[in-house]
Amino acid sequence: MIEMQDVYKRYPNGVTAANGIDVHIKQGEFVYVVGPSGAGKSTFIKMMYREEKPTSGKIFMNGVNLGELKNSKVPNLRRDIGVVFQDFKLLPTLTVYENVAFALEVIEEQPKNIKKRVMDTLDLVNLKHKVRMLPTELSGGEQQRVSIARSIVNAPKLVIADEPTGNLDPDTSWEIMNIFEEINTRGTTVVMATHNKDIVNTIKHRVIAIEGGKIVRDEQRGDYGYEV
Repeated sequence: MIEMQDVYKRYPNGVTAANGIDVHIKQGEFVYVVGPSGAGKSTFIKMMYREEKPTSGKIFMNGVNLGELKNSKVPNLRRDIGVVFQDFKLLPTLTVYENVAFALEVIEEQPKNIKKRVMDTLDLVNLKHKVRMLPTELSGGEQQRVSIARSIVNAPKLVIADEPTGNLDPDTSWEIMNIFEEINTRGTTVVMATHNKDIVNTIKHRVIAIEGGKIVRDEQRGDYGYEV
């Protein structure tokens, strides 16, 4: 699914955010990415969806070398990747339904298929009853569920989540995690950067710990491993 071979990422300001990373993530895995702030977690996951390119080394996504991928081909790559952000990134003037449908419209899905797929996905995240509401009328947890629905409505092979519970209260965070668990159960690979120690230690999955741009720990059913 995802393979990084001796990957380095150096920014113009001299920061090395990836320092010789080697990792392989298989289809269907659920992986937590943990580590202190500034460790390189965000760069690690941004390189997976070609938001950032490695300075050197190789990154393969389903056999495609992302470093050599033409910019014009990146939108096609991202059709198989859903991304969930900490700050939701919803379009404020669109309703819940329209925000999710937009993800299908941009890939030119046939209109006759859009309504069913949107409603089925909103049912999964328990938001069918709020289709006509705007993001400002929703709680933070509801906005994050819309964000998740938008990221999975086109049935991606991979969902990448960058601190998806970072702005949410504990109860809401568990609700969001249950959705990610369900997505993973259906066969989607999930890669999640998180600082949530309780979630990592309770819902056991593979843990990749990054410090100083290096993978310092890679454990199946691992613990968070840091004091918070």
